[in-house]
Amino acid sequence: MNIGCKVFAMAAVMLLPQLAAAQAYPNKPIRVIVPVPGGGTPDVVARMVAPGLSSLLGQQLVIDNRGGAGALIGTELAARAVPDGYTLFFSSPGPLTILPHVHKKVAYDPIKDFAPVSLISIGPFLLIAHPAVPVKTVKELIALARAEPGKLDYASAGNGTPNHLAMELFKSMAGVNMTHVPYKGAPQAVTDLIGGSVNLMFNSIPPVLPHIRSGRLKLLAVAGGRRSPQLPDVATISEAGVPGFEAITWFGLLAPAKTPKQIVARLNELLVKVVRAPDIKSRFEVLGYEVVGSSPQEFASFIRVESEKYAKAVKLSGAKVD
Repeated sequence: MNIGCKVFAMAAVMLLPQLAAAQAYPNKPIRVIVPVPGGGTPDVVARMVAPGLSSLLGQQLVIDNRGGAGALIGTELAARAVPDGYTLFFSSPGPLTILPHVHKKVAYDPIKDFAPVSLISIGPFLLIAHPAVPVKTVKELIALARAEPGKLDYASAGNGTPNHLAMELFKSMAGVNMTHVPYKGAPQAVTDLIGGSVNLMFNSIPPVLPHIRSGRLKLLAVAGGRRSPQLPDVATISEAGVPGFEAITWFGLLAPAKTPKQIVARLNELLVKVVRAPDIKSRFEVLGYEVVGSSPQEFASFIRVESEKYAKAVKLSGAKVD
């Protein structure tokens, strides 16, 4: 046997355990870490997708909500998990494209420590207010904030979270000053906004749309690059007075780095089937989200581009978390 054949044989032997594991996968329940409290938008979307993926895999997907520290706790836990396909990570923009830029130090590398599976969906933030706030448009909000600097306050899901940074960008681009009130998750922030404890916030569509329709919250504008099909009469912030402003949210599934490629490929194949199924796709559309269902490579590229965008945004806004 020549040297080339020996090297090939050794490589094949080394791959056998990985191939066997991939072929047997999964043979027990799979944990999906969601780094926000129950009831937050990532949690809602993860629970929409999990049953279909569980059915195709033939194993239960257990949602593990690990909120805290603006999503750092759950993200760090996922990054350190054993890369065997039995711990997955359901992410939105904050953990991978924002937190590394607003914190002096995070205990994970958003690129090196994760293996992207698929970008599931994208959608816009909404700029919402308590009904008592005396404005109906973005221009009126800017005028009020300029007339009374710092008097208006806004809620977020925590320092360095996507809706925090979205408002910091808005403040910077609109030339206004408002006071930040961070919470330990979006559900409590929305509850206090409904109760009138705070004036404003950016939030994704699903948790707040019922409150907008009931009149308990006031919708000022859509923060996407174009109008939402679910809210076609509502102007974007760019249209309404802050040209070029855009703040979107997205959701995707990842695994810890070094998870066998065969397992990542299988998860991708099945997850894409789930999210592109007509019933799930329509549910996303009702909530204001566009289904994507990307390849792992496309999702990896998307994360890099979004990270670069937010790096510039953080520098522009000066947003930092100690």
